[in-house]
Parts: sequence; C-alpha cells; structure tokens
Amino acid sequence: MGDYGLKVGTPGIESVGAITFGPDDVLFVADNKTATVFAVDVRDDGPEAGGEPFDLDGLDAKLAAFLGCSTADVAVRDMDVHPRTHNVYLSVMRGAGDAAVPLIVKIDRLDGSLREVALDSIPFSRVSISNAPTAEDDRVDVVLPDGDEGEILEIPDGRKIRILRRPARQATVTDMAYIDGQLLVAGMSNEEFSSNLRRIAFPFADEMVDNSLQIFHVSHGKWETAAPIRTFVPYEGGRSILASYTCTPVVHFSLEEMKAGAQAKGRTVAELGAVNMPIDMVSFTQDGAEHLLISNTAHGLIKIACSDIDRQEALVEPKEPVGVPREAEDLKGIGRLANLNGGYVLAIQKDDAGGIHLRSLKTASL
Repeated sequence: MGDYGLKVGTPGIESVGAITFGPDDVLFVADNKTATVFAVDVRDDGPEAGGEPFDLDGLDAKLAAFLGCSTADVAVRDMDVHPRTHNVYLSVMRGAGDAAVPLIVKIDRLDGSLREVALDSIPFSRVSISNAPTAEDDRVDVVLPDGDEGEILEIPDGRKIRILRRPARQATVTDMAYIDGQLLVAGMSNEEFSSNLRRIAFPFADEMVDNSLQIFHVSHGKWETAAPIRTFVPYEGGRSILASYTCTPVVHFSLEEMKAGAQAKGRTVAELGAVNMPIDMVSFTQDGAEHLLISNTAHGLIKIACSDIDRQEALVEPKEPVGVPREAEDLKGIGRLANLNGGYVLAIQKDDAGGIHLRSLKTASL
C-alpha cells in the first residue's frame, strides 16, 4: 500500500456516507462531517470470486444484532462490492445525532457473516474537500427521506410528501466513483453555484480540480445550479458521467470538455418525474449492449438503453419532455445498487413489512 501513499494510523473518521472501491484493497470513504475523503486499506484476504449470485435475508436484523442495537438505530448509507472477492461493504451509522457512530461493515459472501472493518491502526490517507460548505452555511439540501424524518409538505397538486432539509455541509459528498487513477466526487460546494463535481488524483496529493454544474431541470422548467447530483456512474470509458438529481432528471456530462474551474453544462436526456428522488445507479451489459439501472423513491427499478441516451438531444423545454424510452421493472423497494459481477447486480431491497434484504438481480432477466 506504500505505492498509494497509505500509512498506518487512525484516520479519525467522524461520519460515513458514500463509499467506492479503488485499486486493490483501497476503499474510499466520504466523511461529510469533516469534509474529508479517506482512502483505507480494508485488507480483504478472501478468495477470488466467480460469477455466482449472493443473497442475504434479514439484513437489517442481522446488522442490528451484530451492532447490539435496534434496527431503528441502524442507517445504511452506501454499499459497494469488492472487485476481486465480491464481499459486500456497507457504510453504516449506528445511532442518531451527535452520538451516532460511523462504521464500515463487511459481509462475507461465502457464509453471510458480518465483520466490522477496523478504523484504527490501519493504512490510510486522506484528502480535504477544500470547497466544502462550512458548518455555519445556512443553505439547505432538500431530500425525500426513507422514513419519518423531516416534515410533511403539501405540493401544488394537493399531494402531501415528506421532505428533509439538511445542512449543506451534509451534502459535501453525495456520490463517488473511481476510474483510471482519478476519484470523481459529486456534491455541494461553498460557491454561489453550489452543485459541484471534483476530480481528485489518487494517490492523494491535496490537488483537486472542480467544476460547478448547470443543468436544465425539466420538472422545474428552468436551468439550475444549486441542487447536487444524487448519484452517478462513469460512462464512455470514463470520458463522461451519467448523473441523476432529485425530481428526477438524468444528465450526461462530458469530462473531456470540462475546463478546470469553469461551469460545466450538462445534457439532460431523461425526465423520470417530479416528487421522486434517485437512490442509486449502475450500468451493466445485456446481449452486448450497455444499459443503465436507476433505483428511485417513486417507481420500480428503471432501465434505460445507453444507445438511446447517445442519440438523445438535450431536453430544454419545461414540463412535458420525458426524453429517452425507459422500462419500469416490476421490482419495488429497491434501494442501494452495486455491480456484483458480470451476471448480477446486487440490490438492497425493502419488503412490504419494512424488512431489508440483499438480493442478486440477474442482468440477463432485467
């Protein structure tokens, strides 16, 4: 791990959110409380995995029993799969408020056992998000929570929805992806146009290239620069990304065309509906063609052919355009997603009774 600039010590992680794997055993962990991204060596010594699926019933109950708390005190913030061993890693907050404890939990794909990844005396490095909102920033990030947090709001069509207003600092990092020596970090900044995408070389050298982002939001009928990307995936071999936002545009950004420090304008290619929030996105190959899967709060799992995205002209008219064709899979309660292997996508799924499970979705059947 010396090749990646990691040194043994205690990172001092105060919160956990987005996670993503980098090279070898490096796991990137976003800590919004300290506006820092950590690279930690998880030292996964499991055997190399094949193409088999992995399912685990009662994930919420197993996590609660393992952590010695109630299921209500367990909040899974993100999920990723180790590229070599296919063991599952979760970023978890146990408890609430200032007393909440950050954890990284590993699930062994061979026997379903849980283990806490040590966050002290481990090889790690860190990089500060230099343009993060401060703790005193009075701006808020509005999300649609999965639970009873927040407040009830009546919208113009008479429906009532629950929203949660979070301090902007908590949206410093909303999602991350690593590709070809570069960590992509989406979230909010301390700038006037706060929607931001950072590109950070790894190993870390405290150098960050960033761009404020502008998109046309079909549901809102206007160009926007404030709301952050909720989730994104690298696209076109890392030359671009596909991203989604609350209320729910899907937007293509060319990384090759981004100039350091400049505002980048996205190409909105789809509108998945208002009063909806994307939860996660993955891409996969089916019959030789690439597709996008988007889990969200309002619909079943949405599937979009990337060939349709490539052909789609930018949506710049309000309200009516929906953009690319899409299929709504008959899969409800899908939350976090991660590529398990070439044949399966791993999903966290909530059942009708509120129980949470890990499910392998066969890509050939989607």
